[in-house]
Amino acid sequence: MVELFVSSFITLFVIIDPPGCAPIFAGLTAGATATHRRAMAIRAVMVAAGILLVFALAGEPLLHALGIELASFRIAGGVMLFLIALEMVFEKRTQRREDRAAKITEEEADDVSIFPMAMPMIAGPGSIASVMLLTARSHGIEQTAVVMAALAANLLLMLISLLAAGPLMRVLGAKIEAVITRLLGVLLAALAVQFVIDGVMEQLR
Repeated sequence: MVELFVSSFITLFVIIDPPGCAPIFAGLTAGATATHRRAMAIRAVMVAAGILLVFALAGEPLLHALGIELASFRIAGGVMLFLIALEMVFEKRTQRREDRAAKITEEEADDVSIFPMAMPMIAGPGSIASVMLLTARSHGIEQTAVVMAALAANLLLMLISLLAAGPLMRVLGAKIEAVITRLLGVLLAALAVQFVIDGVMEQLR
């Protein structure tokens, strides 16, 4: 169970990326009061949690309803995660997030909790695919509960990161953040390949 928790936690941590979302949130809420910023952080995490929970618990029945085999979804999800990993290693993901932040800032959005923070930055395609894959690989209520605990831990870290976005960025700095992002990208690439291997092996059985 400990191994499952660690594996699930790392996978979701790399995809949800609390440290990576913190600077974007700090930039989007630069002109907001401390109370408003705190409310937006809490709302963003709660909405994202609801979205991810729905896909975690109802994702597999949805696949069956659409006539999609679980092995096929694992392979597709692994490919998607690998592409995200490449973007992280080559910093394209960070650039895209900064572009989104600039666009929202230009539009002078007052509340960024739902868009872009809750979705697509926290509960994006990658995190949705990951949580569906992890719960699909779980056997029984106990393993599913472990995956849910890993998800809850990541969302708690996200909330802490958003609440401490300003101080956190001053401590880390842009260069350290870039190094961490690349390291996480390499780790995610390996996990993505494992998803593909699992899917292929299941399909060949």
